[in-house]
Amino acid sequence: MVRRLRFNGMGSGEDGCPSVHEDLDSGEVIVHGPPLTDPEDIARLRHLGEGEVPIVVPRELLVDWGPKDMTRKAKTIDMDAFGRLFTQFEHTAWRLETRRRYASDETTDTYAQFLRGEPVDWNERDSEWCANRREQAALGKRVERVRIVDDPPTAGQLYLLDNARRNSAVGERIMNLPRAEADRLSLPSEDFWLFDSRMVALLVFDDADDLVGVELITEPSEVVRYAMVRDAAMHHAVPYEEFAAGLVVKE
Repeated sequence: MVRRLRFNGMGSGEDGCPSVHEDLDSGEVIVHGPPLTDPEDIARLRHLGEGEVPIVVPRELLVDWGPKDMTRKAKTIDMDAFGRLFTQFEHTAWRLETRRRYASDETTDTYAQFLRGEPVDWNERDSEWCANRREQAALGKRVERVRIVDDPPTAGQLYLLDNARRNSAVGERIMNLPRAEADRLSLPSEDFWLFDSRMVALLVFDDADDLVGVELITEPSEVVRYAMVRDAAMHHAVPYEEFAAGLVVKE
């Protein structure tokens, strides 16, 4: 069985070695780095088993990137507190959208219009959501998203691709990334917001694709890991207009 490995981080060496990975199923930690080769040093090691290879890593690598708490209790917040995060952030709010559908979208009139093939009027200028985005943009704050899209896209993904016109009009920056590319980059399946590169709001969905909870993550090493996901996604994603044009060409 192939391990589900997560890259936690690496040391300061320019060659990217040594590094720490974590097995998401077993919790085991995999560390790789330069081997200990001096026979006299190896002879002084205790309990070195057959087939085991001693490696040398800086102490900082384990302090920075080793799992800190196997039983970390999730800190959850309600939807009102989650909504307040969008007025309290100071500089940036960034989201990775990974799901194939969002049940909340399918209850809207605009979704029904879209499925019927009717042009959707996204001029919801007076909604609280739009007002908040305009206000944050006026303060110089950035709100950005990368949406992962399947091939072929689901109905929900196509709806959000059309919906991106509204988001952009009120100050958000919307990018898209093919799921095959996200898989190649080993991006996680989690759907989350990253605020000011210091706090993660992990969105929890049930089997019916309804948002049922929000977990806050502030542990520095975990936040850095999500920030690395953001950087990789933003580097490879393209503006939604370009992505939508590519879909039209394929058709």
